[in-house]
Amino acid sequence: MLDESKFSVIARFALYYGKPVIRCELYMHRYAKSKDTKAKLAPKQKISYEKQPDPALTAYASQSLNWLRSAEFLMSAPKLSLCVEDTGYEIAFAGRSNAGKSSAINALTNQRQLARASKRPGRTQMLNFFSLGNPDQRLVDLPGYGYAAVPEEMKRVWQKELENYLIQRQSLQGLVLLMDIRHPLQHFDLMMLEWAYSRQLFVHILLTKSDKLNRGPANQALLDVKQRLKKMNLNFSIQLFSSLNKQGLEELASVMAGRLNYTLDQTLDGVKLSDIPEASADDEQ
Repeated sequence: MLDESKFSVIARFALYYGKPVIRCELYMHRYAKSKDTKAKLAPKQKISYEKQPDPALTAYASQSLNWLRSAEFLMSAPKLSLCVEDTGYEIAFAGRSNAGKSSAINALTNQRQLARASKRPGRTQMLNFFSLGNPDQRLVDLPGYGYAAVPEEMKRVWQKELENYLIQRQSLQGLVLLMDIRHPLQHFDLMMLEWAYSRQLFVHILLTKSDKLNRGPANQALLDVKQRLKKMNLNFSIQLFSSLNKQGLEELASVMAGRLNYTLDQTLDGVKLSDIPEASADDEQ
């Protein structure tokens, strides 16, 4: 027994006049198929599933970047005993001599020669301190490791002083550890991570020179390093970075500002990325 409520008006009309229901159903099938085809051919609306950034976080990142432009050279010290007084907050930049450390500091602070960039790796041979509006908030440029063209004896001295600084410095809040995206997690990088973990310091990893890779390979490299850190039970933050095309500046600025006890009332106007000078290809070597 057919349930008439399940048929359209056309179907009920066919039943009333004794027409074959099969022909009616065939017509309805063709009608439905035609409707489906029109739906498929209709222009589809593009739906974006990207997470929209929080305006408050975006403002904080922009203002943090503006604040870091106030960086000024404070002093250089060949060893820990001659460093700035151990008070306040400081974050140290560390990495291999060819990881683009000086270029990253210059891009972050919007100053071409704040940290001396050179074609020849290994020129940073002392602990260099930079104040950020006041001497109790500082950046520190550590000597590069693993590549400097100096005698082995000098390398051992640097390594010892670097170890003393990392272990004994009370004002040190954490490290920005730079690694060339094409050669991450080298021997000395792992040593730095172990030191930081033993001191319970935060580490923010920059995979530098990300402009050397296309977007897909760069994101894959980022994922690979994250997975390796997870296997080592190291819960450190990480991002892509390029001094050459300014990728990652605001993300890095917001991380550092939070660790250096920065508050928004210290800033004036926000900074635009277009105002920051380009790094040269030589800086990235």
